[in-house]
Amino acid sequence: MPSSPEKKLETFDNPAPERDYVIHMEIPEFTCLCPLTGQPDFATLIVDYIADRKCLELKSIKLYTWTYRSLGAFHEDVTNRILNDFVSAISPRFMRIRARWWVRGGIYTTVIAEHRKPGWTPAPVVHLPDFETNSPMRG
Repeated sequence: MPSSPEKKLETFDNPAPERDYVIHMEIPEFTCLCPLTGQPDFATLIVDYIADRKCLELKSIKLYTWTYRSLGAFHEDVTNRILNDFVSAISPRFMRIRARWWVRGGIYTTVIAEHRKPGWTPAPVVHLPDFETNSPMRG
């Protein structure tokens, strides 16, 4: 089993390609280096996507993100580079990456990048009531 950084993203067949469904991932330990100071930058990456034919395999994402630990890059570049690599690997119908960077010099930064597959139209949003589990109306 590999236990070192790896740029190759593994994929697997979407088990329900007939349906739009959201795959949500949170990667709370992302690290790269500031290209100006060489100091570590830390972020939580939040990835939401609607797969088409392929899905991303989680262990390969872990090894992929590990490759950034010794890379100097600006937050905007890293976020867009990851989106490009993920989209290249699986050609999703939709993907959004939100990189929430920890404070640096008193400033929090969030970078959001999106991809929409040409010709894909999302289903209309269905608004359902918000039910509280501890509501007095529930027995």
